[in-house]
Amino acid sequence: MYDFLIVGSGLFGAVVANVAASSGKSVLVIERRPHIAGNIYTELEHNIHVHKYGAHIFHTNNRRAWEFVNKFSTFNRYTHGLLANYKGEIYSLPFNMYMFNKLWGVITPEEARIKIEEQKLNSGITNPKNLEEQAISLVGYDIYNKVIKGYTEKQWGRKCSELPPSIIKRLPVRFNYDNNYYYALYQGIPEDGYTNMIAKMLDGVEVKTNCDFLENRHEIENVAEKIIYTGAIDEYFNFEFGTLEYRTVRFESEYLPDVDNFQGNSVINYTDTETPYTRIIEHKHFCPEHEAKGTVITREYSSEWHKGDEPYYPVNDEKNNALYQKYKMLAAEKNNLIFGGRLGEYKYYDMDQVVASALDLADKIII
Repeated sequence: MYDFLIVGSGLFGAVVANVAASSGKSVLVIERRPHIAGNIYTELEHNIHVHKYGAHIFHTNNRRAWEFVNKFSTFNRYTHGLLANYKGEIYSLPFNMYMFNKLWGVITPEEARIKIEEQKLNSGITNPKNLEEQAISLVGYDIYNKVIKGYTEKQWGRKCSELPPSIIKRLPVRFNYDNNYYYALYQGIPEDGYTNMIAKMLDGVEVKTNCDFLENRHEIENVAEKIIYTGAIDEYFNFEFGTLEYRTVRFESEYLPDVDNFQGNSVINYTDTETPYTRIIEHKHFCPEHEAKGTVITREYSSEWHKGDEPYYPVNDEKNNALYQKYKMLAAEKNNLIFGGRLGEYKYYDMDQVVASALDLADKIII
């Protein structure tokens, strides 16, 4: 018997496992994939740490979360500067004076404010009924059409006019020349990759990969006093009330041995509708302190999720959130079972939020 069975070796499961083991508890971690670290899994290719499931930048204002992850890795000084490519035009993200100057030729913040307010006023939108109207009411037509519309429609597989306004609660508009995408006190990427960071968290913990809990639940579920489940909550209950919706992502990676610098930035979003992929990642820019010959790039394609696909982004609309509440109530009936993480809670989490949530859970259950 173990004190804890943790299903999933991603960030949430690894944090809880580490705290539990450090407190003297016996822990078994099982993982369906052939590797640990979940979606933050990185793999060293040609001396480049490749983010196999999309770009992951750790950024936070939460000192506890930052200090926790720094116990397991040295973080570099990477600062995320995102760019947008609209039909060959390059714009800085978030929306700042570099973008406003390129769009309208304005020089001062006051000129930029006037231009945005003018477009917002001309839209006549006072009560946004969808994402399109919400975005225009916040930043005007030009920014919406060139940077938001195409990317969002590819990402969600729906027209912006069919998406709820709640997806965009606010947009980061900065009337300065700061290209730092995140306003976070702490920011960086592990110099030796996220996989090594997770491996150190799980050091001394029993881990079994290629082990599917749902396929072996009758043999596994009774081996521990308490189960922490980080997989999809609807799948655990065999989709009893129906299937929660997600968006999934397909990755196409390519090693370019004769190219040292493909795009000059770690991530560039492609915001027109004609380009089939949503963005290109060039992984070597995440850790420029590592010398590497050639470069590895990854194109990302967003699509509708179907059973058997890897779920990435929960579709947190009214219908799906109501369905999740049914599963949450069903889960509450299980005394020895706790759901956590992005899939267990059907919630989009940044990495620091995952760490904070896992630490909060550990505070409550580890005595």
